[in-house]
Amino acid sequence: MQIVDAHAHLWLRQDTVWDGKPIRTTTRGRSFFLDGEVQMLPPFMIDGRNSAEVFLANMDYAQVSAAVITQEFIDGNQTEYLGTVQKQWPDRFLVSAMCSSYEPGFLAEASKYIGQGFKALKIPAHRLETSHGRIMLNSDEMMRMFRLMESRGVILLIDLAEGETQLAEMREVIAECPNLKIAIGHFGFVTRDGWQEQIKLARNPNVMVESGGITWLFNAEFYPYPSAVRAIREAIDLVGIDKLMWGSDYPRTICAITYKMSYDFIVKSKDLADTEKEMFLGGNAARFYGFHDLVELPYIKNMSE
Repeated sequence: MQIVDAHAHLWLRQDTVWDGKPIRTTTRGRSFFLDGEVQMLPPFMIDGRNSAEVFLANMDYAQVSAAVITQEFIDGNQTEYLGTVQKQWPDRFLVSAMCSSYEPGFLAEASKYIGQGFKALKIPAHRLETSHGRIMLNSDEMMRMFRLMESRGVILLIDLAEGETQLAEMREVIAECPNLKIAIGHFGFVTRDGWQEQIKLARNPNVMVESGGITWLFNAEFYPYPSAVRAIREAIDLVGIDKLMWGSDYPRTICAITYKMSYDFIVKSKDLADTEKEMFLGGNAARFYGFHDLVELPYIKNMSE
């Protein structure tokens, strides 16, 4: 099967502030993150660069044909770098722009990125609870941006707050912009209460759900993540296999596992049919994001085999 990763990240350096606290690349794959140092990248990425070149090496090794590059406020705005990535490897990546949607005036920023040709825009909506109050997804400026995106065919990548906090707002967005393509991230924060209601948003024809970070959310259980497979099975029952996509949340998740392991547990599961695996791991994402002529990647034998 051909595999497409619907949720991955790239950056050259983390250097930002969130909620008044710093996020800074340090050394040996670590970053100072808000209140202390964490292993942000695998320790062999010693320079802190989470580059497209390194990711492509991982993708080729794991036989992943293409990837959608999303963004997060905690990594800093990587839009300029991602624009160069898109131009250099248009057959392997679809990248997102990200504007400062946590403060007024972001519509102009979004309009600029859309004018530059970005095909997707990311909102980490679970971080829109600010010291000035929560930024509402159905606010006037947000709705104007969503209508612009809908008219220009720009895909919305969005991670919602846990549970049902933003569901009413999201339902209004979907109703007002029925042709806006939307991908809900992190499998609805599947280990949190109310995740099924986020999955049900995919009952709308323009909405999909991707599983970026599912191995992180089930990290306490660890490989082969039987509860994650059961959650995928439950989501299939709720919305159908054609509305679900695999995502890795690379690179943070590969501090605990290899990149291939982030989907291999699905391949080896006996609880999913082969056709379901093919759709979940690549077919649905290729269709939704418009990947054509996916690259064929040969299997490269390990020295240890």
